[in-house]
Amino acid sequence: MNPIEPMDMMQAAAGLFTLAALGGLVMAAIRFGGKRNPPAWLAMLHGLLAAAGITLLAYAALTGEASNLAVIAVLLFLLAAGGGAVLSLAYKWNQRLLPGWLVTAHALLAVLAYTLLLLAVFVAS
Repeated sequence: MNPIEPMDMMQAAAGLFTLAALGGLVMAAIRFGGKRNPPAWLAMLHGLLAAAGITLLAYAALTGEASNLAVIAVLLFLLAAGGGAVLSLAYKWNQRLLPGWLVTAHALLAVLAYTLLLLAVFVAS
C-alpha cells in the first residue's frame, strides 16, 4: 500500500477548508445581517470540516515535507480554531449574541491561513 503524499493531504485540506469557508460566509451573513446567531448545526459542520482540514494539514507539516507557508497556515488555523471555540462555548452555548469583533478576528485569521495554504498548494508546488 502506497502512503499518501503530503501534497495530496494538503490539497484535501484545501478542499475541506473551502467548504468550511463557505459555511463561515453563510454564518457571518446570518450574524451581521439579522443580529442573530447562526444555527448550531451549521456552526458544528463548519468546525468539523475545519478540524478535519487542520488534522490533514498538521500531519503533512509534521512529516517535514510541507513548505514553511503550510506550517504557518497550520499555526494560524489553530489560532482561528481557538477563536471559534470561544465563539461556540462562551457565546453560542450560553445563547449570547456573538461579538462582531471576535467573529471578524476569527474570519481574518482563517482567511490569512487559507491564503497561505492555497499558495503552498498551488503556487509553491
